[in-house]
Amino acid sequence: MSAHSHAAPLQGKARFWSPGALVMAALAITGLLFVVGRYIGGLGAVTHLSQSHPWGLWIGVDVASGVALAAGGFTTAALAHIFGRHAYEPVVRPALLTALLGYVFVSLALLVDIGRSWAIWKPMIFWNPNSVLFEVAMCVMIYTAVLHAEFLPVVAERFAHGFKASLANRSWPVVALAEAAEGLLAFLNRNLGKVMWVFIIAGVVLSCMHQSGLGSLLLVAPTKMHALWYTPILPLLFLTSAIAVGFPMVVFENTLVSVSFDLEDEMGILSRMVRITILLLGIYGALKIGDVIARGVWPLIFDGSVQGRSFAVEVLFGIVIPWAMLLFPKVRNHRTPLFIAACMVVGGVVVNRMNVFLVAFQPP
Repeated sequence: MSAHSHAAPLQGKARFWSPGALVMAALAITGLLFVVGRYIGGLGAVTHLSQSHPWGLWIGVDVASGVALAAGGFTTAALAHIFGRHAYEPVVRPALLTALLGYVFVSLALLVDIGRSWAIWKPMIFWNPNSVLFEVAMCVMIYTAVLHAEFLPVVAERFAHGFKASLANRSWPVVALAEAAEGLLAFLNRNLGKVMWVFIIAGVVLSCMHQSGLGSLLLVAPTKMHALWYTPILPLLFLTSAIAVGFPMVVFENTLVSVSFDLEDEMGILSRMVRITILLLGIYGALKIGDVIARGVWPLIFDGSVQGRSFAVEVLFGIVIPWAMLLFPKVRNHRTPLFIAACMVVGGVVVNRMNVFLVAFQPP
């Protein structure tokens, strides 16, 4: 385990505006311009969606891929807190932060994505229990609240003391409000740990529900999806792929943060963690490959079509090669090859979601 096993503020030793942050800021500004265009010209103006092609890059990236890549939060929390592997505690908070940011941005993207943004609250009141989208909406909404609860101890620990001292020269209402906030945060800091197991278990259950629920969306389109991807076990494939990408996503974000902020990495923890990925990715790969063989559609992989090549790329570079790489200790114990393997798993899940929602969807 790294010597820095207890999370602590950076205390100004890291430069926030790193080259990576500047790139992300440029992408965010570009995205905001398209959001403005969406509300001026409608969804069609910025997505090119139509009645024949209702799924595309828009929904494939902002919801399908975004939700899957936020799975590191519930997989890491389950490993450390439910299965009692407390040696992995140092990477739980970064994983939860990644999940929290992921679900917040997914929620914001959905606000832009639906036709009438001002009606996004209606599923909370007007229930439709026969709808898969209703289940996904409710689970994502509740899990986002659970993630805030799981992350609340970080805020309480950071700000439980010091409000009153920083506002000592202000008027008495401000000081009284600061005292109340400080007292509340101190109370939360002392007691949240006693009930946090409830939120952790709820987070794992809710994540499993909506990760598989996303895979159920296209089960209603058997005549419109390519046979390589349309399968009754599509919800199971979505769930197992999300679980398999959880730890590689933790490796991905940990490596980027360590390099950007010049911090000590957690290779001792990450190398042990990805050994579990060998099993999880192997289960997902076995299900996916076994499914196309059992359904007898595997010859379509070699028919020269775009769909066949896309499926081959997804399986080969997203499952088989990174799984084989992780079998070798030299890969698991060194940052660069481990980062490459993690990127391939992450990229493979993104390609899978794009294949399901875009490449596989063939309207008549």
